[in-house]
Order: sequence, then structure tokens, then C-alpha cells
Amino acid sequence: MTAPSPSGSTPRNRLRAPTIWTFLPDCPIAKADKRQSETPQVARTLTLPIGTQAEMTALATALAPLLRAGDVVLLDGPLAAGKTFFVKALMAALGSEELVTSPTYAIANIYEAPDFDVLHVDVYRLKNAREFYHLGLEDQVETGVSLIEWGSRIVDAFDTPLSIGIALGESETARSVTLSAEADRWSAVFDALEARS
Repeated sequence: MTAPSPSGSTPRNRLRAPTIWTFLPDCPIAKADKRQSETPQVARTLTLPIGTQAEMTALATALAPLLRAGDVVLLDGPLAAGKTFFVKALMAALGSEELVTSPTYAIANIYEAPDFDVLHVDVYRLKNAREFYHLGLEDQVETGVSLIEWGSRIVDAFDTPLSIGIALGESETARSVTLSAEADRWSAVFDALEARS
């Protein structure tokens, strides 16, 4: 069963069952997936121009206090767009003293932050959401914050992710960052980020 959020209004993020499991009538993940699919969704998008690394750090710093256990953030963008840089800035803003490195070869790193653990995953080498499911990271996804690079490859694995796309700009440090989500959980986050821009 999906645990309620601290406010009690929106279910926490969780892994969806791969299609192969959904035919089992008593599969708790499949049952929860059905309930989640019946939850009304509210689409939001916000695009922010970023001119410098300091501005990217400021965005990560603004997002950090708005995150809570169970959140999933999917990061996308070309090589060298700044996905790992964003994660490093976010971890610092969360108060973590851990050394953040790209999980390209390890696939997953887990970092400690004062309020929750952070799962940092690079899914570039995974083919689909089923392969992610078989990594056995359900507990970390449900109890911590998940930051997933190349996340669009496995977007179907999650109920209510926040997607962050980072596009290269005209200068070396310029970026266009687009945040999007289709769950009410993220409405207050978008309101807060829009108010600062």
C-alpha cells in the first residue's frame, strides 16, 4: 500500500510494477498502480533560463527544501549539460557533506542527508523501466529522495516524478532548464519556484 505524504493529501512516489507482474490478482504493487492511475493529475511546466553555474546552484538550492522523502526527480539533458553538477549543488543545499560523484559505472550511489537518504542513479545503460525495477531499489525510492540521471528512459517506473530537462545554451555556461510534473504533489513546488523567478 502506498503511504500518505506528511500532509496526507498526496500519495508518496513509489515504483510501479513491471507489466509482467500486473496479471497477478493479489500483487500489492499492481493494486496500488491501479489506484494511482485513478488519481487526478495536474500538469505543470516551468522553463528557466540559466546563465551561469551560480544560477544553476541557486535553482538547486531553491528546490532542496521543497523535497521530501518519497520524491523522485528525473534529470535529462545531453552529455555535459550539468546533470551531475545539479545533483552536487542539490546535495550541498540539503546539508550533505558526502562526496557526490557520477554513478555512470556504479549505476547507483546512496548519500546521507540530515532528513533522508538520497538515491543517485544513472540509468543511461538501462533499456527500460523493468531493468530499473530489477535493481531492487524499492526501499530507497520509497523512503528517500531519488535523483535519476537520464530519467526519461524509465519514466514509466514512477507514479509522480518531477522531470527536469537541461538544454545547452549559446554560451559555455548557458542552459535552459525545464521542470515538468503531472501530479498535484508538485503544485506547491512550482508555485515556490515561480515566485522566485
